Amino acid sequence: MMQNTTGRAADHVVSTLEQRILEGIWADGQALPSERDLMLEFGISRTVVREAVRLLSARGLVEAKPRFRPVVRKAGFEAVVEAAGSVVTNLLQQPGGVRNMFDTRILIEAGLVREAAKSANAADIVALKNALAANAAAINDSDLFYLTDTAFHAVFYAIPRNPVLPAIHSAYSTWLAPQWSQMPRLLDRNKANLAAHTAIFDAVLMRDPDAAEAALRSHLIAAWNQVRQTFGDI
Repeated sequence: MMQNTTGRAADHVVSTLEQRILEGIWADGQALPSERDLMLEFGISRTVVREAVRLLSARGLVEAKPRFRPVVRKAGFEAVVEAAGSVVTNLLQQPGGVRNMFDTRILIEAGLVREAAKSANAADIVALKNALAANAAAINDSDLFYLTDTAFHAVFYAIPRNPVLPAIHSAYSTWLAPQWSQMPRLLDRNKANLAAHTAIFDAVLMRDPDAAEAALRSHLIAAWNQVRQTFGDI
């Protein structure tokens, strides 16, 4: 009963504070009032205040860190994706969870490279070229190669100018990192991945959506096979 009472009281506080955040009464990065001030304003206990902050954090509206007052977060797609992180982490631990997530990445990136081949402008081509050059320059430094590999793929998420897509790329990078970051760093694999990136770039440069998608799918299927060799079916 006590837990239900706490939950109902916290819901009222969350509703009020959420409205203030959405109305811009508190700016992005501004700290919430202290626990004591919230306790006095709403006539609630410290337990209820902390439950309300937890709920606001789960909704991506505040950032709460131990020993610091929670701060307002700008409502954006990044916050939504981050708020879903704990749920996704649990899903990835289920049998086939990582594979299912990776399959969605293939579907999205297949569409993105097709779009890039059809509509990338001069600045986009330069961004891809520079990302590919950075990837090539890191060929002998596997840790840096991993970072530049991620950055190359990130360009495709930026080309459509849709703010949802970079947030999705960031999410994939974060959610799949536990597996990808533990992959053996081998020069031969770096070379194979660079060759795949080059094939994707060349297809985009030639304005060939079919070739771009085929190169992308071949690249990511090979990447998944590398993961399976390391971790088995996940």
